[in-house]
Amino acid sequence: MNTPTRTSVKVAYSLAGGALLILAAQLIGQFGLAGRAWPPVMDVVSYVTTPAGASLLWRNTLVTFSSAAQGFLLGAVIAVLGAALALVVPIIRPGMDRFAAILHAVPTIALAPLLITTVGREDAPAVIAALSVGFVMFVTMASGFANTSSAHQDLFTVIGANRTRRLARLELPRAVPAFFDGLTLSAPAAILGATIGEWFGAPMGLGLVIVSAMQNYQMALLWAAAMAATIMSLLAYLVFIQLQRVAMRRFT
Repeated sequence: MNTPTRTSVKVAYSLAGGALLILAAQLIGQFGLAGRAWPPVMDVVSYVTTPAGASLLWRNTLVTFSSAAQGFLLGAVIAVLGAALALVVPIIRPGMDRFAAILHAVPTIALAPLLITTVGREDAPAVIAALSVGFVMFVTMASGFANTSSAHQDLFTVIGANRTRRLARLELPRAVPAFFDGLTLSAPAAILGATIGEWFGAPMGLGLVIVSAMQNYQMALLWAAAMAATIMSLLAYLVFIQLQRVAMRRFT
């Protein structure tokens, strides 16, 4: 089976699986198999296609996307710099590893009051998104920096390369695939982090819409907001998957 045929088969399977999933969700909602909290898919689609519903979701989706993008960029930059610093200065590496693990282990709900009083309600979603991204990127970059052969390490030692030059000429190029692995995993995490951060009093965003819909028992709106966040996460994941494939072909 040639490559185009395999691609066509994969696309066909994906479309068939998606269609079956939508059909199952529609039947569950239509027959009330999961209770009133699970509306039929067509009710959600009908709400999204109304001018008021589409406008509400679009405005709040843009706000969530903006917070997620800011947090994604901030978390990725800090994590890469932190992993690089730990590589150049080995004495701080154990401490940074433990700090990253402890920070990741703290529940988001416990950090929310602190973030609200320090960065404010509007910026808290971006910070929570950055925290979600930071741990994933730090772990993947630390693993990527360590992915160098002993032969290359010995060669750079023989030619007298210092740690900074070794990082620039050896570890960084070798860590490019891991970098895109981290981005691929972090993109959905950033959107989820921003959405959760909006639960704690943000003025706008999909998280606020979800909380408001839950409180007012607006199930169509609740699922429409959840669907918007899911689609945004899926698109971000697919974009970085493509970038990851390009990086793998170039650097492996």
